[in-house]
Amino acid sequence: MTVRPDVRPPAGSGRPAAPTRAGLPERPPGVRGSFAWGVVRALRPRQWVKNLLVFAAPLAAGAVLDPDVLVPSAVAFLLFCVASSAVYLVNDSIDVEEDRRHPRKRFRPIAAGIVPRWLAVALAVVLFAVALVAAVVFTRPQLAWVLGTYVVLQLAYCLGLKNQPVLDLAVVASGFLLRGIAGGVAAGLLLSQWFLLVAAFGSLFMVAGKRYSELVLLGETADTRRTLQEYSVSYLRFVWSLSAGVACTAYSLWAFEMVERQGDVPWSTLSIAPFVLAILRYAVDVDKGSAGAPEEIVLHDRVLLGLAVVWAVTVGPGVLGG
Repeated sequence: MTVRPDVRPPAGSGRPAAPTRAGLPERPPGVRGSFAWGVVRALRPRQWVKNLLVFAAPLAAGAVLDPDVLVPSAVAFLLFCVASSAVYLVNDSIDVEEDRRHPRKRFRPIAAGIVPRWLAVALAVVLFAVALVAAVVFTRPQLAWVLGTYVVLQLAYCLGLKNQPVLDLAVVASGFLLRGIAGGVAAGLLLSQWFLLVAAFGSLFMVAGKRYSELVLLGETADTRRTLQEYSVSYLRFVWSLSAGVACTAYSLWAFEMVERQGDVPWSTLSIAPFVLAILRYAVDVDKGSAGAPEEIVLHDRVLLGLAVVWAVTVGPGVLGG
């Protein structure tokens, strides 16, 4: 009788473990997809909806339909899609270990081992260069400065500011604000002080709401984001409540100022109602802890989308005809 060496498969497995692919970690259970699709997902195209904020300044100025304004604004939108995707690649490359401990983020392509970290960083460098050069060539150098500021702030966030309470909220909110500024800068428009206030505090409202939802969702496992350990539910509730109040007040003051330049129908004043109701509707999702991904709420909440349509219908005639 021949005695064979004691070779056993790993515990809990009926077969030997397969070697990892090119040094990448094994994918978590349930992760599927090709390498090419993983690269696309790593760019986070679903979050490009945030970049529609570049059209906010041209819309507020009533010049969004002017070809000399619409074309450079559209270019700014595309370049922010490129730059923001590059930031996501860098962020996910740095946060890969923390993402693997997160119940949802562990399925991201870099954390799941579908896309290598070195490739993500290399692609990010290329995208950064394309965005900055294209801004100078196709629009105005000022847009390159806005994009450069956005990139520097977001990289500083990825490298350390994300671990600093309050500063992390400010940096993420600045990303939304710079998107709003970009459209006006690309088209050479003068930005209203009311527009800047609404954009700034509206951005802070969304960011604080996202952090609040993450804290409610993760609870004791909030160690996946260090600053969550410094925040309390009551503090984040205070921040997004304050931000919503300032945004609504600033918008109302802008609307009352605009009505003086309009006809018999006070369109801008009428737009205050759907604007405030949309803020309150979004706050419902924030309070339930389901605002972790703002773009998902905006795209899937039919009531919120309906309020957005009503707001566009009421503010449009006043702005375009003002």
